[in-house]
Amino acid sequence: MSDAAQPTAAEVRAAAEAVKTALDRHLAAVERRSGEDDPAVYEAFNQLAAAAEVYDELLYDRYDEVTPFEIPGTEDSLPPYAGPEEPNAISVLIRRDYSVAEPQRLLAQAQRVEAAEYAAGPGVDQDAAGTIHGAVGILFGEFEPDEIASRHKEFGLEEGDSTLWVTAADEPAEPGEWLETPFEAVDPQRVVCRFDVSAVFDDEDEEDVEDSAGADELDELDLDEDEDLEPLDAER
Repeated sequence: MSDAAQPTAAEVRAAAEAVKTALDRHLAAVERRSGEDDPAVYEAFNQLAAAAEVYDELLYDRYDEVTPFEIPGTEDSLPPYAGPEEPNAISVLIRRDYSVAEPQRLLAQAQRVEAAEYAAGPGVDQDAAGTIHGAVGILFGEFEPDEIASRHKEFGLEEGDSTLWVTAADEPAEPGEWLETPFEAVDPQRVVCRFDVSAVFDDEDEEDVEDSAGADELDELDLDEDEDLEPLDAER
């Protein structure tokens, strides 16, 4: 990391103070908890984890040092399930992040769709595909999100993190009830399951594979050494 991009010492110290504050809040929530699955404790726990993660990152960026804290993963951040045993309805919440890796490819794909729509009839805004946000609107209006996910490279997009949450409900929501704020009122205790995809996990898997490969190479070396020793022992 370049010196210009490094956090300042004041930013690191502010992050440390945030951790101390989060520790006090977490302890206070634990002392006041009303039961094993108190939502206040759960919220304070997440705030402490987030503050510790920020401090750990800034400390490393500034001083090339780390903390002894282990930041809990997303799978451990959900409280125990407390929803209905036999839910009458479920909601599937999906978020997928993309970066625009090839803007010209994205614009070209949107222009093809726009040209086809214009040929089919009047009333189509031919200028919509001239901007990135307009092109994104055209493509997501033409293709299903799952199709864009499977063909993202064709559209000049690069996949980022994604997550899928399945939540349980007692009854289906009324039509139009949550459309304005679709992800605002998610009860973590009603999440049946979740699935996360992130480059963070990929990096960890690659490290594990490299470590495993190194161990295999050592095993092969040990085996070769044993094979070399056997004939010598036999001659003696």
